[in-house]
Amino acid sequence: MLTSDVRYSWYNVAPGFFEYFNLAESADEAGYAYTNRIIGATSGLFSAGAFMGCWTMEWMCDTHSRKQALLIATLISILGGALQAGAAAIPMFLVARWLTGYGVGNLVTLIPIMQAEISPPASHGFLVGQHGVILVLGYTVAGWTGYGCYFSPNSSFQWRFPLALGCLWPVMLLMVMPWIPESPLLFQDRKDEAYKILSRLHWRDDDPNEHFARIEFHQISQQVEADRILHETETIWDLFRLGESGSVPLLLSGIYVTIGALGNYVNSLLIDRVGRKPLFIIGLSGMMVSLIFEAALWAQYAGSANHPGLSAALFFIFLHLAFYGCCIDANSFVYASEIFPTHIRSRGVAWSVGTLFLTTIPYLEAAPTALATIEWKYFIIFIVLTFINIPIVYFTFPETKGISLENLNGVFGDECVASTMGSSLEKRDSH
Repeated sequence: MLTSDVRYSWYNVAPGFFEYFNLAESADEAGYAYTNRIIGATSGLFSAGAFMGCWTMEWMCDTHSRKQALLIATLISILGGALQAGAAAIPMFLVARWLTGYGVGNLVTLIPIMQAEISPPASHGFLVGQHGVILVLGYTVAGWTGYGCYFSPNSSFQWRFPLALGCLWPVMLLMVMPWIPESPLLFQDRKDEAYKILSRLHWRDDDPNEHFARIEFHQISQQVEADRILHETETIWDLFRLGESGSVPLLLSGIYVTIGALGNYVNSLLIDRVGRKPLFIIGLSGMMVSLIFEAALWAQYAGSANHPGLSAALFFIFLHLAFYGCCIDANSFVYASEIFPTHIRSRGVAWSVGTLFLTTIPYLEAAPTALATIEWKYFIIFIVLTFINIPIVYFTFPETKGISLENLNGVFGDECVASTMGSSLEKRDSH
């Protein structure tokens, strides 16, 4: 059985939350099993909402527009965060968790799509990678806010303020909405608006005649026309045929997400230099080794007073995160935003990110109970899954570094109407 301190570190919840909702705070209290179920439902409903948010976003941003969909998702996120912070009972809190997850699923699907569509080829990785950086930076702010609020004498403030703070970021997004460019206008036959945005995005003093913007506009226009024809016949299954293919726990949580944020920034710096595929393989291999050592150390030292052994176990948790942050996290959003052609990009990213949330539902829902009963054996699931993924990435993932979104069609064996593969245009922004 896990000690209450270990259990509490996995819950990562301020004590005021347990007090307000009359939940058990330790394994020897009545209602401990009920608390496990509530905490599991809190995580599971968030992931379920996020999955639904990803799935519906592909329809929203194609049916309306990227920018209109962004506005709707932002308002949903504000509403969900407000209901979480103001929850008066567990049912209200759980509904708010689902709604918040739905808004997050909307945003994490849409934002990398928009970033990919307005960024130049040579810096796709860095610019889209900032999505992962800012995402984990938000976790960092949340982690340190939770740690700081732990010391508040107001037990409700301990958990309500961190949740309310989550509304700040979508509110800020709402404020800058007028300056965010629309995309993809060419699919809506809004050619004049599309060219104005493209020329503004790619303006450079050494290119006063907008040579780069004109050539890229022509390339995109040609590819959109070809994609429009495919759009009439393709189905969801074509997505799978592309390319044939206590305060201390809160303190540790703050440090944990800070490392994740720094790792994502490192990821965004490496991705256009090292490449997507090598980073995936390095990251997965490092994560697997870290999990093996973590499981072995937990089996040996969990519940003991052996500080060196427990410190080593903690080290491998952070090492696992370092590999994930530096090689996998931002890389996943970049890769998902690159490999699908324009006419199904929103659907492809929606299903890619949605599957991420879908797969987290069972293990987040089960985590509190599993960690309290089978303990270290729970890690075996993730060791095996990581081991399976390494050869899949090695043998089936093509490299997309430095290739424009339109030229990537050729990489996956599809028609590339106006290719500039390997030309100076794709290398222009790297010099």
